Amino acid sequence: MTLILAHRGYAAEYPENTLLAFKEAEKAGADGLELDVQMTKDGELVVIHDEKVDRTTDGSGMVKDFNFKDLRQLDARFKFSSLTGKQQIPALEEVLEWLAGTRLKCNIELKNTIMPYEGMEEKVINMVRKYDLTERIIISSFNHYSIVHSYMIAPEIEIAPLLSEGLYMPWVYAQSIRATGFHPHWRAAPDEIIKASIESGIEVRPYTVNKDTELERLYRVNCSAVITDDPAKAFRIRGNIKQA
Repeated sequence: MTLILAHRGYAAEYPENTLLAFKEAEKAGADGLELDVQMTKDGELVVIHDEKVDRTTDGSGMVKDFNFKDLRQLDARFKFSSLTGKQQIPALEEVLEWLAGTRLKCNIELKNTIMPYEGMEEKVINMVRKYDLTERIIISSFNHYSIVHSYMIAPEIEIAPLLSEGLYMPWVYAQSIRATGFHPHWRAAPDEIIKASIESGIEVRPYTVNKDTELERLYRVNCSAVITDDPAKAFRIRGNIKQA
């Protein structure tokens, strides 16, 4: 069965990368989450997509220039101002602590392509181990050097390269870096690539799949997983598609 990974949580209906969005994704039927990690000035791992806080909070500036306690003062409700109660940028630790009490998988994307956060891989891995989540975590990044480094220090944790464009025989590339899966943009995941990859033992989890037609296509080809902003819709469509 194709798994449903909620992209930044239930981002279609709730503030992205917040505990609220993650909890609502679980309620909506998601099998797992996708989230993004940056690092504060004082070395705290925080869950936010952009290098700057401007788009998703009421603050401005670079995540790397905030101390954690100051970052927590920001409201991450973004365009969901009708929600009552402030939404904080979560620490990765509090998300993993909550996750440990669920059955969800979690794709942690290391956002270290633009900002080379020193020591990020070790910090993430230590935290994953602390909460005994190694079998449920996938570490991904557009920084493939970073995920290879992650594999070298924690071969028990799955890694997956992110691919924004098509790659020739991506399953061979994945195998070459000891990844057991890869995460392409959905446009870079035609049926033949998905089938050949899965036949080679490599999982394919395209992002960010929000169109009904694309969800249906990926379910019919028995894709490993879809990463979507709307887990409720993905869950409903999956229920209507017969899978092998």
